[in-house]
Amino acid sequence: MTAELNRRGFDHAKKLVAAGEVVLDDRDAWSEHRPTAAQENEFIDKHGIDEYARWHLGLDPSHGEEAKARYKFPYGDFTAVHRCGVLSAEVRAAQQNYTDIEVAAAHLHGMLDSKR
Repeated sequence: MTAELNRRGFDHAKKLVAAGEVVLDDRDAWSEHRPTAAQENEFIDKHGIDEYARWHLGLDPSHGEEAKARYKFPYGDFTAVHRCGVLSAEVRAAQQNYTDIEVAAAHLHGMLDSKR
């Protein structure tokens, strides 16, 4: 997988954090808070793939714009930015050497921690 920063997703996350649309949870909570595949599909059916894309920090350009697989590094539950999702994205991006995504997630991490 090759991933690059999804600028629209990053900008959307910054706006949500600035507006206070956040959940200040711990990193280990992401497995419980992350949307299921069924929830993702329902969201896409209701709101479209463009809106779905805004909830991800990364994208894989080897997949078409209409493919769910194109969008990587989710950070929220379609209503709020979750600190646990941002931390998970930050760690995974660092492990996979996606520096631009790691830096974006670290920026969001700092924004979220300033709200604690």
